[in-house]
Amino acid sequence: MKKDLTQSNIERQNILNNRFAVDKIASTLEIEGMLFEGEYRFTKQMVADFYEVDERTIERCVEQNTEELKHNGYVLSKGKHLKELKLQFAHVINVGSKTTQLALFNFRSFLNIGMLLTESDKAKQVRGLILDIVINSINEKVGGGTKYINRRDTNYLSAAIIEQNYRKTLTAAVGRCVNGHPNYKYAQVTDLIYKAIFKENAKEYREILKLSSTDNVRHTLYAEVLLVISSFENGVGAQLERIYQKSNNQLTIDEVGQVITQLADAPSQQPYLNDARTKMASRDYGFRDAYHGNIAEYLKAVTPEEFERFIGSESIDFDKILEENKDVLKRLKQAEDEQ
Repeated sequence: MKKDLTQSNIERQNILNNRFAVDKIASTLEIEGMLFEGEYRFTKQMVADFYEVDERTIERCVEQNTEELKHNGYVLSKGKHLKELKLQFAHVINVGSKTTQLALFNFRSFLNIGMLLTESDKAKQVRGLILDIVINSINEKVGGGTKYINRRDTNYLSAAIIEQNYRKTLTAAVGRCVNGHPNYKYAQVTDLIYKAIFKENAKEYREILKLSSTDNVRHTLYAEVLLVISSFENGVGAQLERIYQKSNNQLTIDEVGQVITQLADAPSQQPYLNDARTKMASRDYGFRDAYHGNIAEYLKAVTPEEFERFIGSESIDFDKILEENKDVLKRLKQAEDEQ
């Protein structure tokens, strides 16, 4: 997917929240700044010189995007802060003694400016470099593709086990309470649930993530999403059992669809469904470059904390953990089969 950083705040923020990519970009650009209070700072003139535009162009960009730039580290230095800056860098900033405030950019807001400038060829070149580095930085962290980046979350394994248990509750209810061919009705009910939660069925999800026919959709879902599915499937299974016991007649697929729709529309479900849609839409877009058009309204930037969780110090090597615990998992599976 071709991304235009000048057009999307979410795309810009996904880069600026990724400290691994920002650090790599900083070392690649090798721009000199003023090391002040633990980070490099740049004046408007420094920024203008780098992007090969006049200072007024930078001022207009700041005026039009003040809140975004402030969020990413742009400040107006005043008072004691400015006084200390002058003492250290008077020969660099070249401002008069009567100057009461000075615009300063840290490296993130410096990059932010480069993502916004449309009239700078240098900024365009930097944007191309940024996109290449971002893709490589994520792939390097996960050791290749991002199909299973969800499994680098420490919460994934427990959520997957919980979901699997509730899935069995649902499939048992579908087997007893729903009319239809055994080879089809489980897939039909699953698609109805996916549609209710994500507004796309399993086939559409596969196409968006470019999954093969042998890939298990659930193995690509995030921990929080799996827990929402668990809750939802448990509710659907319980309702199917109640209706079946009351009427002693199996439900049609259309009737199951009505049960699922009613549950999806319940006010108690809205916070959980909205959270699952937000996490799936945002993380898939930020990590996998996968765009879920039907839930695009829930799209947000991936937070710095999420980058740490999936590619940073808080992430795990799921395959390594499975390998180290394969004997334990095998015994658990045997015990389960014997029950």
